[in-house]
Amino acid sequence: MQTKLTDSQMIRWGKDSGTVTPEATRFLQGPQKRTFELWRAVQVFREMIYGFRKLHFVGPCVTVFGSARFDENHKYYKMAREVGRLLAKSGFTVMTGGGPGIMEAANRGAKDVPGARSIGCNIILPHEQKPNPYVDQWIDFEHFFVRKLMLIKYSYAFIVLPGGFGTLDELFEVLTLIQTGKLEDFPVALMGTDFYRPGIEQLKTFVEQATIDAMDLSKLTISDDPVQVVNGVTETVMKSFGLTYGSPPVRRKRWWLGEW
Repeated sequence: MQTKLTDSQMIRWGKDSGTVTPEATRFLQGPQKRTFELWRAVQVFREMIYGFRKLHFVGPCVTVFGSARFDENHKYYKMAREVGRLLAKSGFTVMTGGGPGIMEAANRGAKDVPGARSIGCNIILPHEQKPNPYVDQWIDFEHFFVRKLMLIKYSYAFIVLPGGFGTLDELFEVLTLIQTGKLEDFPVALMGTDFYRPGIEQLKTFVEQATIDAMDLSKLTISDDPVQVVNGVTETVMKSFGLTYGSPPVRRKRWWLGEW
């Protein structure tokens, strides 16, 4: 059962009648003045460097995607919390978009494990947003594509629970990058089999119509079992990508570069 959003959640996630800043809307509305576009390019570059420096030492991450709209009593919230806990027990840093719902649940599960790390990469929307209370580190991004880059760049696997447009955008971005060889063949898991069943049937139609290959679809793990998913992720990244247990190499952080 889906819970109705509270007024604070509606405002936090930009669902009321407020408007985006004029600069943000102008950016994607065709050619602008050269000075405007140059300044926006500088801002995008600055935001990317900021993210690189802040996340340089986060360790091997797994990113959990999903809706902001499920409360703590929902079965998908509970599923995501268990996923976050098991990922943290396996030694991963848990990374999410930092908001409520599935994101909060995964971060919360990580914090159930002493010493685990929990990261939130927030998107700045028209109204004030606050991190969920279970993130150790919180990073703000103005541009969706920069935020998505950070959520992908530092992760060895991606676990996708039920969500809306944003979640599907993130899922298909990852799958496209893997399909085209821009990203290593990292594990991708869908959780919420009832929710995603129509989508999986549509993907099978894509295979039948040869718009994707059967191999592309086979890259998806589909399961509602957090233990199966996390064990599969852990085994794959250790065998295929060289991660091992033990103390990581000592690397010196440079405060003047904004590194954590």
